[in-house]
Amino acid sequence: MSENIEVLGARVHNLKNIDIQIPKNQLVVITGLSGSGKSSLAFDTIYAEGQRRYIESFSAYARQFLGDLERPDVDKISGLSPVISIEQKTTNRNPRSTVGTVTEIYDFLRLLFARTAIAYSYENGKEMSRFSEEEIFNHIKENLANEKITLLAPIIRGRKGHYRELFESLQKQGYLKVRVDGKIIDLKPKMQVDRYKIHDIELVVDRVQVTDELELRLKQSLQKSLNLGKGLLFIEKHDTGEIIQYSKHLMDAESGLSYEDPSPNTFSFNSPYGACPQCKGLGVVHFIDKSTIIPNDEISIQKGGIVPLGVARDAGSWQQAAQFAKKHKISLQVPIKELTEEQINLMLYGNTAGKITYKASDNVSYNYLNTNYEGIVNMVLRWFDESPSDYIHNWTEQFMVLDTCPECNGDKLKKESLFFKVAGKNIAEYSHLSLKNLEAEFETIEERLNNKQNLIAKDILKEIRDRLRFLLEVGLHYLTLNRPTKTLSGGESQRIRLATQIGSQLMGITYILDEPSIGLHQRDNHQLIQALQSLRDGGNSVLVVEHDKDIMLAADYLIDIGPAAGVHGGRIVAKGTPDEVLQTHTLTAQYLNKEKGIEVPKKKHPG
Repeated sequence: MSENIEVLGARVHNLKNIDIQIPKNQLVVITGLSGSGKSSLAFDTIYAEGQRRYIESFSAYARQFLGDLERPDVDKISGLSPVISIEQKTTNRNPRSTVGTVTEIYDFLRLLFARTAIAYSYENGKEMSRFSEEEIFNHIKENLANEKITLLAPIIRGRKGHYRELFESLQKQGYLKVRVDGKIIDLKPKMQVDRYKIHDIELVVDRVQVTDELELRLKQSLQKSLNLGKGLLFIEKHDTGEIIQYSKHLMDAESGLSYEDPSPNTFSFNSPYGACPQCKGLGVVHFIDKSTIIPNDEISIQKGGIVPLGVARDAGSWQQAAQFAKKHKISLQVPIKELTEEQINLMLYGNTAGKITYKASDNVSYNYLNTNYEGIVNMVLRWFDESPSDYIHNWTEQFMVLDTCPECNGDKLKKESLFFKVAGKNIAEYSHLSLKNLEAEFETIEERLNNKQNLIAKDILKEIRDRLRFLLEVGLHYLTLNRPTKTLSGGESQRIRLATQIGSQLMGITYILDEPSIGLHQRDNHQLIQALQSLRDGGNSVLVVEHDKDIMLAADYLIDIGPAAGVHGGRIVAKGTPDEVLQTHTLTAQYLNKEKGIEVPKKKHPG
């Protein structure tokens, strides 16, 4: 087996037909001026060839979907093991992607909470407990006496499908109604729902009044509902439509509040069963910015003073607004500042003036009762939420600002999820801690857990600690789990991927990194160097394109490409151990030997 990666006749980009032997299972730094050909050798030659060989190992059928990669302009590359590139590039722009999700730490946290968390009531803060069927029955009799109620057994919870066979089976059993996505409907032959949408389906088991005379019937229906719902029961009050949840799992006897047994999805802001219903797990919502709706109150409504409405014209929305203004004796000709606050609010919010919160979400109640004029704010919100057009979406967005969700305060999770706690903290509180403080919290967490929790959490805690340690080793102690990945610098995202690779404990891999020190404080360089050495010590070849002095001097082997940039570069000007390269007279060696340096300006520019 070859001890070197041998590259012969590399001519990619500005490389001048170079030959180089790169020692395997060592930390190799490729350096030189910007534009000298470092990336051309590391990424466009070595990595490109490794990727091409990997795709060639696929079947002909699979390759037809991927296309053939062009062979890099090189005579021969031998001794090359499987290659993984960790490049300097932006990370996932998905607003739901966070440090916690990409490192999998948040996934293990969700598992920890699902298995060991203690539930508390958000009504009174008391610890929840589990109740028997008899206790649930007594609670209903006491709190819903003489009320007419519908007993609902949850059959389907948050799953896609058409459920035609389920509906047919329920019909054959003699049931007449189901509640589908919040609406009670009759069971009919060949009935089905949209197979591509997520559905909640409850069976209507019985409709009964809570009286002493019907006690036996209520008890039998309750038992049937709990059996069908696997310990979960919904009750709908006829007079108000309010849904009360009862469970044999977690319940607060004082308030009647009941939670479902937690699962990992309960703590996921990317799941409908964990996400805050108002911001959909994003932590932020769009609010109407009134100053963008009426930027200049010196202008009349007729001349475009209300920007989304525009100037007077024959469009339907304008005519509806004009008729509404006439009915309420609102002048369209005078400057808006001469109108009363009540008149302005009527134009903006229609008959709902002062009655809604001005945020775009599924919880906004639009004023559809006022069929002639819904108000400009309601119109903008409706178009923002409902229009499939990107143009309309972008147009309405100009009248909005992003702000922290008032429902979850930016924690992204529904209320119930935030009242499950491990060692006195909910999952959002752990996510707000810096990784350094989070590691300290988990170092002693066993002391704050009971014996049963410790037994369950043992393996989960090990996985969390390992991943935290790898992230701290690459100098990312200041990040938090809830930090969106789209806000990370290229260096930070690259070091996260580096930590992930260290944790994977793969062997026999050639890793290629692109300036991982970018954005890292000089005092934290030693941690990055140790991480790179850990990757090497795991039986891997580590190739780093880098300008940093400390990393260059810590390398096992140094390759200097130059002598200059562009057409004047592309040659190997020095190679060997750092000590051997320091004996040469290349530009890199002169700077490392302090024969040359960059002077600190005596006069700093203001700002």
